Amino acid sequence: MSGVTERPAETGISDDVTLGEYLASIRNDRKLSLRAVEEKTKKQVSNAYLSQIETGKIQQPSPNILHALSELYEISFESLMDKAGYITAASARQHGARHGRAATFAEHNLTPAEERELMQYLEFMRRRGVSR
Repeated sequence: MSGVTERPAETGISDDVTLGEYLASIRNDRKLSLRAVEEKTKKQVSNAYLSQIETGKIQQPSPNILHALSELYEISFESLMDKAGYITAASARQHGARHGRAATFAEHNLTPAEERELMQYLEFMRRRGVSR
């Protein structure tokens, strides 16, 4: 699973989402239990440790843990390092810059129909005047 390649729009993680929330959402999207992650990482990431990351008790797990999770989940290691506060992505956007597509959900393997529905909902919310 090494050598994960991503489309440019898929590397962003919303600043509003914590590392733990993000990892939990990806794990749930992949339909993996905490124990399954432990097994699939050959106990490199224990289920108890991952639970503490996901609940925010551990906010800056080691790069080795982040690498194991990025490999298993097939997501960007650099984005996880950035989210954990180790690095700032070289492609960091200026405040207020646009993503271009629903980058927050990019790692969730949305179908084209699901992505269209999300975009339609976003359009609906913007028309109603809901602030960003």
